[in-house]
Amino acid sequence: MLDIHDHRAAGPRLGLFHLQDEAPGMVFWHPDGLGVVRALEDAARRRTAADGYLEVRTPQLLRRPIWEASGHWEHFRAGMFEVADEGICAALKPVSCPCHIQIAARRGLSYRDLPLRLSEFGLCHRDEPSGTLHGLFRLRQFTQDDGHVFCADEHIVPEVARFCRGAGEFYRALGFADVAVALSTRPPQRAGEDASWDRAEQLLAAGAAAAGLAVALQPGEGAFYGPKLEFSLGDRLGRRWQCATIQLDFVLPERFDLHYVDADGRRRRPAMLHRALYGSVERFLAILLEHGGGALPPWLAPVQVLVAPVGPEAQAAAPDVVAELTAAGLRAGLDDRRETLGKRVAEAHAAGVPCLAVLGPRELADGTLALRERGAHAVLPRAAAVADLARRHAPPV
Repeated sequence: MLDIHDHRAAGPRLGLFHLQDEAPGMVFWHPDGLGVVRALEDAARRRTAADGYLEVRTPQLLRRPIWEASGHWEHFRAGMFEVADEGICAALKPVSCPCHIQIAARRGLSYRDLPLRLSEFGLCHRDEPSGTLHGLFRLRQFTQDDGHVFCADEHIVPEVARFCRGAGEFYRALGFADVAVALSTRPPQRAGEDASWDRAEQLLAAGAAAAGLAVALQPGEGAFYGPKLEFSLGDRLGRRWQCATIQLDFVLPERFDLHYVDADGRRRRPAMLHRALYGSVERFLAILLEHGGGALPPWLAPVQVLVAPVGPEAQAAAPDVVAELTAAGLRAGLDDRRETLGKRVAEAHAAGVPCLAVLGPRELADGTLALRERGAHAVLPRAAAVADLARRHAPPV
């Protein structure tokens, strides 16, 4: 029996998603759940657009030569879904990095183009063992808010520092005040020379320091192509969740012979930064559900305000109130069932609705709305109530 706050119980109870044995590690998103996913994507999209990223979309299925060039065939083949594509070996992408390199290479980079920042909500597949699957926390199919920066050496520290500052601001706005950062260094099985790893680890540490961050060391936990900074969040139960990462990679640009032309007309090798805010959109939703005790924050709730009319006159006027709330940008619904107000309030809170707006004879006569939220009640003029709800339920990022 799952705890009511467990995201695997909360998701189906709130009508967000379900999982079933015929598609292990893959999610069936219901309409409300897909709306939540889109809202999370939009929040990250606003952040990356403000930081100068260009959004792209790349294939899910790529043939073997791409994965051999990137090193994934050697270092990550056991975690990839292989597919026969007209008799040619191919695989569903576990990451979007090689795809973004293809786009960068086709652009014929000049120093004037750098830093080039690309982002994608990439649908990724990883052949996770069935025993490791765990709700939205560990899936075989997930959405990665992937991004890559192709830059000259002098851009590395400023780009890392900017990402570090932005990630901290992003998480604090989402309600996570406890953010820790670790530097994961070279793993035993890796690509590239030790001198390149020395340089990459030093530059990442310098970028974190420029952002004012103190980092803990995680020896041997880097990716096979480069070290990384990992951001972990503390939730309300004291658990820690690794989310954002930024990795410095000198290996993949060399493997794919990526270059740019400098101011003197010479070919130079760019550095590559891999970054993500959520890591996995699905996993971050699970963290939010459990952090919120089985409920979503108001800005993400599928229904943010539910109008509950009491009496015949209020029943007739309620659709106008719903329209006003919707026009203000709120996701509003109507509960005009002939149930007691107490039952409708209880059921709305159980369904994760942040606010019930009660409209009865008194509110009609006074031009007000009675707002009932968890632990709080207020009666406000209707226009003020709509404006207040729109302000408090707006996306924080």
